[in-house]
Amino acid sequence: MGPAARPVAVPDDVEDPSISKAADHITLPPHVRWSGRSDYNLADRQDRLSVYEQVLTEGTADDVRYFVDVDQLVELWDELVLSPHVRAVWEDWLRARGRLAS
Repeated sequence: MGPAARPVAVPDDVEDPSISKAADHITLPPHVRWSGRSDYNLADRQDRLSVYEQVLTEGTADDVRYFVDVDQLVELWDELVLSPHVRAVWEDWLRARGRLAS
């Protein structure tokens, strides 16, 4: 098994402008952040990095839709600490949509 066996949630509609996005102060659900700090301020870059790392790694498709703004994801991409498996899946998705240079 291991981390690479876990599915990575990449909803095709994550960029849908009709989907409400989290902003400002948020609390991550327990299935994403099960111990330690769970309250974050998305206006703070370091907090946003932490939230995106956790949601991309542990979140469901609904979590990704709500917590991840793709424009912000692209802006943070080079700073995010992700497992190789999660990074590869998201990198493929972003490249397929022209959001990352090849």
